[in-house]
Amino acid sequence: MHKKRYYYLVRIQYLGFRFSGWQKQPQHKTVEGMLSKTLKFILQDTKFKILGAGRTDAKVSALDMAFELFLFDKSIEDKDNFMAEFNRNLPSDIRVLGLEEVNKEFNIIKDSRNKEYVYLFSFGEKNHPYCAPFLTNIVDDLNIDLMKKCAEKFVGTHNFSAFTARLKPNTQVVRTIDACEIKENAILKANFFPETSYALHITGAGFMRYQIRMIMGALIQLGKGDLLESDIEEALKNNNTTALSYVAPGSGLMLNNLDFK
Repeated sequence: MHKKRYYYLVRIQYLGFRFSGWQKQPQHKTVEGMLSKTLKFILQDTKFKILGAGRTDAKVSALDMAFELFLFDKSIEDKDNFMAEFNRNLPSDIRVLGLEEVNKEFNIIKDSRNKEYVYLFSFGEKNHPYCAPFLTNIVDDLNIDLMKKCAEKFVGTHNFSAFTARLKPNTQVVRTIDACEIKENAILKANFFPETSYALHITGAGFMRYQIRMIMGALIQLGKGDLLESDIEEALKNNNTTALSYVAPGSGLMLNNLDFK
């Protein structure tokens, strides 16, 4: 029987390109698995468990992600030293940003207030290969002005059942998006990036599996001329009949900001 529990909110960043998503899976390299492996090494005999603020898909990155660390019987005495040791032993594509103690009432899932995701992409020419972990590359030309206009249609409360894959029974398909816009990429820069790249910024309290990647996929199809503006409108109706199948690649997507109550 454990005498006491200690609770910590840990902020991290990671590049998801070589990971099979967040959630621990047998025979796969995942972010949660790597964090657990590292914590097991630095905490030695202290029992712990971790719980993420959400799950990201394979190749999806995060500039601002968080997990709750539960420690049993023993607290962290020197937070700065703990963070330094954690970062020293993590691989170079995961970084700890912050650590704060919270109380047992804190719930990392329910207390998540807003998430901002960003999807980075470019179009019109083949990118430098080094762009692959960060930017989705559409070689075809896109009608970016039409894409910007229609991105705004996703703002508000809608039935997003057309924008998820393998829909499970009782899934809450009516979701609210607080902001959705496409603008020039000002999140990441590199000398091998194309001269101009773009970012879909989308904010809401919670998203279904593949929801953002399918919204991005629909906007890409719209930009190519494979979908019409009316198809986007139809897909957001309660009795929609539009079948969407294109899921934009995971490597363009990142969790950019995570707020708690």
